[in-house]
Amino acid sequence: MRPFPPESSAAAKTRSVRRPAAVAAAAALLTAVASGLAVTAAPSMAAACTGYVALTFDDGPTPGNTTNLINTLKAAGVRATFFNVGQNAQSNPALVRAQRDASMWIGNHSWTHPHMTQLSQAQMASEISQTQQAIQQATGTAPKLFRPPYLESNATLRAVEAQFGLTEINADVDSQDWNNASTDQIVQNASRLQAGQSILMHDWPANTIAAIPRIVSNLAGRGLCAGMISPTTGRAVAPDDNTPPPSTPPPTTTPPSTPPPDPSGACTATYRLVSSWTGGFQGEVTVSSTAAITAWTVRMTLAGGQSVSNVWNGVATGTTGTVSVRNASYNGTLNAGGSTTFGFLANGSSSPAPTGLTCTSP
Repeated sequence: MRPFPPESSAAAKTRSVRRPAAVAAAAALLTAVASGLAVTAAPSMAAACTGYVALTFDDGPTPGNTTNLINTLKAAGVRATFFNVGQNAQSNPALVRAQRDASMWIGNHSWTHPHMTQLSQAQMASEISQTQQAIQQATGTAPKLFRPPYLESNATLRAVEAQFGLTEINADVDSQDWNNASTDQIVQNASRLQAGQSILMHDWPANTIAAIPRIVSNLAGRGLCAGMISPTTGRAVAPDDNTPPPSTPPPTTTPPSTPPPDPSGACTATYRLVSSWTGGFQGEVTVSSTAAITAWTVRMTLAGGQSVSNVWNGVATGTTGTVSVRNASYNGTLNAGGSTTFGFLANGSSSPAPTGLTCTSP
């Protein structure tokens, strides 16, 4: 992931003319959000729109978080695009339907969130096809948009996307929420959005949800409104819910068979310190497999005074002493020689490092 330079802004003169109405509407919106009221975009805000941007959220749906994200967006009177991971969509179809029922737009973000450019063409097609099917089964409509994991793409992947009638969506602004950006940092990064652009955010960070009302207020103050991503141009445009669904369903591809798991459950875990500060640190664990596995669990022992406060790409049990972290739904399957990572934030000194790292697989 990396930040992206903003494109040229809309005419300053137009923004200055629209600013008073937009600011008033933003103040009313924040009052409603603070009081817990569900609101929709007011006519005054719609009239102030000099351009549209796309708020996008990757990696969901996430139990315990997607519902809060949807409710926050609804309270702010905005709609967004959710790029769902196929395995998550299959495991949580009710949350996918909740996205649809809240009038959000839904895109394809691959089946297992791999580095797509490292896959064969057949594997790329499988990642996309399975996700198309899972989302269509949940909502009745197959996605038209595809965002490649890690924003990595090449000509082969784009050719596969075209087979499924998908438009590839990158990002103009990176919120850095995946990199533990604070709420203030997320709001600051979002302030670079210009008309037609999209911002990369994620379904799971709490700081992202906290940033939404301020992002919306900032956009309104600049005459910008949240819109949809055009399947034709890939740019943010005014919502158009009259676009008919595709007349033919996307093609399907038989997914490649997965080798049976290694009976020995052979996997290893390696820790590295990412960064540290007074009173806390960020660590990362790489899980590697010598044979195909379908799940993994890492155990590590924290030193006295250390406690885990947040984990991503994994599910933790315990916060102090011996902590167990199992794979998330989308990164448990590893081929022989494959690897994945999970990260965590911890309170306390970064020294000594966690000890006794072990990795097991059923």
